[in-house]
Amino acid sequence: MSDSNFTAAVPQESLHSELSVRSPILPLREKILAIRNSLRPGQQQMADWQSGPLAISAVPGAGKSTGMAAAAAIAIARQYERSSPRRHLVVVTFTRSAAANIKAKIRKFLRDDLSLPQMGFFVYTLHGLALNIASRHSDLSGLQLENVTLITPTQSHRLIRTAVEQWIANNSGIYLRLLEGHQFDGEETERLRRQSVLRTEVLPELANTVIHEAKSSGISPEKLREWSKQTREEYAILSVAAGLYDQYQNLMRSRDFIDYDDMILAALRVLENDSARRIEQNQVFAVFEDEAQDSSPLQTQLLEILASDGDKTDNSSQTRLIASLPTPNSSLPTPNSKLQTPHSALSTQHSALPTPHSSLNLVRVGDPNQAINSTFTPADPIYFRQFCEECDRIKQLATMDQAGRSTRIIIEAANFALKWINNQWLAAANNKQQTPINRQVPFRLQTIRPVEVGDPQTNANPAPVGGGLELYTPRDIHHTVELLSQRVIELFGEDPTKNSAAILVRENRQGRWLAEALTPVCKEHNITLYDVGERDRRSHVPQEILALLQFCDRPHSPDYLKAALEALVQRQLILTQDLNALASLPEEFLYPGPLAAPQSETVQKAARLCRSLLRARLELPLYQLISFLALTLNYEQAELATADKLAERVNQQIAGNSSMGEMLSALSEIVSSERFEPVETEDSEERYTRPGQLTIITMHKAKGLDWDYVFLPFLHENLIPGRFWVPPQSQFLGDFTLSEVARAQIRAALHGESTIPDVTQAWEQAKHLKISEEYRLLYVAMTRAKRLVWMSAAQKAPFTWSKPDNLQEQAPCPVFPALKRQFPECVVNLAVMTKQA
Repeated sequence: MSDSNFTAAVPQESLHSELSVRSPILPLREKILAIRNSLRPGQQQMADWQSGPLAISAVPGAGKSTGMAAAAAIAIARQYERSSPRRHLVVVTFTRSAAANIKAKIRKFLRDDLSLPQMGFFVYTLHGLALNIASRHSDLSGLQLENVTLITPTQSHRLIRTAVEQWIANNSGIYLRLLEGHQFDGEETERLRRQSVLRTEVLPELANTVIHEAKSSGISPEKLREWSKQTREEYAILSVAAGLYDQYQNLMRSRDFIDYDDMILAALRVLENDSARRIEQNQVFAVFEDEAQDSSPLQTQLLEILASDGDKTDNSSQTRLIASLPTPNSSLPTPNSKLQTPHSALSTQHSALPTPHSSLNLVRVGDPNQAINSTFTPADPIYFRQFCEECDRIKQLATMDQAGRSTRIIIEAANFALKWINNQWLAAANNKQQTPINRQVPFRLQTIRPVEVGDPQTNANPAPVGGGLELYTPRDIHHTVELLSQRVIELFGEDPTKNSAAILVRENRQGRWLAEALTPVCKEHNITLYDVGERDRRSHVPQEILALLQFCDRPHSPDYLKAALEALVQRQLILTQDLNALASLPEEFLYPGPLAAPQSETVQKAARLCRSLLRARLELPLYQLISFLALTLNYEQAELATADKLAERVNQQIAGNSSMGEMLSALSEIVSSERFEPVETEDSEERYTRPGQLTIITMHKAKGLDWDYVFLPFLHENLIPGRFWVPPQSQFLGDFTLSEVARAQIRAALHGESTIPDVTQAWEQAKHLKISEEYRLLYVAMTRAKRLVWMSAAQKAPFTWSKPDNLQEQAPCPVFPALKRQFPECVVNLAVMTKQA
């Protein structure tokens, strides 16, 4: 593990000897008090922590990282005061850049404010912590770093695809039932199309979703099969998912692969051993966790075990905590073991503890209202909410509700949106007379308050620019660009070196379209335009090149043809169309005979482009293929440079044994494998928020960042909250998707519901989960702004941004008209603007 993941601890004796020379106890207490008094009330509650569990529910812009860093430094200083045995503080956060940021802040407090050595603590990401524990006890964890490869499986990962193929081969009866769907007349072309959909979309998506959901919760394939018996639905979705999960696990073991969930499980296997658990616990006096709303069940369990005082906690309670974990020679919990939910440890340990002092020394800081990852990761805000409720019962819940980031009108708008959405949600539930257990309102009722006079933050709650909130209803998306460009020019014309701005989009395709539209304007006015999606797209260069090369090698493979067509659609070289129908009969698509049905112009264009790729494969030398494909994909300059670098690396690897097979093997390794590497401490977030720069970034990626001016265009109902829909190509299975039904059923079981929902109920719960998260995403986007948030919903917009020129009437996001009614003074009169122009 790289030293960039943590700050090394030093012997307590040397710390005390140095401390006694540099600073007596009384001045240290005064310094602690000085830090404490410089904090806001919510931050002070964190700084006052001395033992036991503590939950901190924080609003956006409340200064979570600063408060946690101050509290961490004070907790370390108190250890010196008490002359405690040699122990250190563990601080855990979500991303590498956040870990580097909070580490620097803790060091600064220790050095500048407390005159203490910058030691006695570790800062990790959750996976970094797990890896550290597992690697120190490799005999118990079963994790030999020199022999394993870390992978990040996705729906398109070859391991998932291989697991799907093996499951199909071993379960032909169930597969044929899926192929039949609701009804099927046996027509051969439709059968081939459905096969393509199941093999390349439905089953890989189901496998990817369930593997992440189940594995991150310690659920075995056998447990999924057991749960499946409690359901009454025709496809036995959880049983199918369990089979895919089994195949995936077997492939992982046979190839010495591990994924990120395996790292957590390996650490928990270590902590199952009494001796190793005491060793780890006795090195730690407390655990502080940031972004706690994004933790998965097993991650939370790991922190709770580590935060338990081994000298004070009954071993039986520890055994209960990890009863569901595997033995060192297995990779998953045993089928009959009972998984405890993450808050169970807190409930168990606190049930007999009327005071806030407990053997669980765990401080968790988060904001359930900023939980925006639960529909594509196993994170679920319900667990942090439950932790807050448990802590509230023992008077150990604090709220950081004062925020100095945004001007007051932005705070008012965000608070209004939160309450309005919750009220609409409750009204809809009352109308349906439904109150399911886990169908909670999207937001925890938590109001953002401006800071008090004399707050230490520089320029807290800054003065607004213009009205601070501007609401536009353009004619269409082109009018949106005109209005946005005009406002950007005005704002950057004042003093571009001092202020930062960002356009937050819901989809990368919106960002790409905006970047093309705004580039000429920004060049004309010397405004730096940074499209974050463009940089991310460069990271997909190897995957796209691999897809085209695999097609060139085996053009009659339906899978490879479809993957190549998907890459061409993604690069907007061909129009979006039913790719499964094209890929199901490769020869007929590529070289239609005289008796074949006439192809549309759209299909003909796709076929011509594919044939040109095959011709290049025959005419060009192997070492030129990657560069040719990069040009074919119409890469821009930076992408071409990436492709050239990729070509050089691949050609070096296959030198002396140059063949298409070797090239594909080398490229597959680059695309699909991720080795353990040292953590980089460079703060990558700075490039997103540079003064004088207009950044185009997705709402998801913007979390944790802020800008002076934030633009939120294209706020339409079809994206926020969006329509939970079934792709047309898979509607033969029914009015639901297997993956989302499985996710909802697994979460219902984990949340302790009395029954596992049937397909209809599970689909409805999945829909509510998606809508809640989309509204939280809008809330996060609004609260990124300091001095101005610019919001618009055009009257006409694309139904899908894969076809941005196909404009039609689009309803605004439901909260947008509500904001216009609540803040009429912020609605921009476009007729007046036109006359003035």
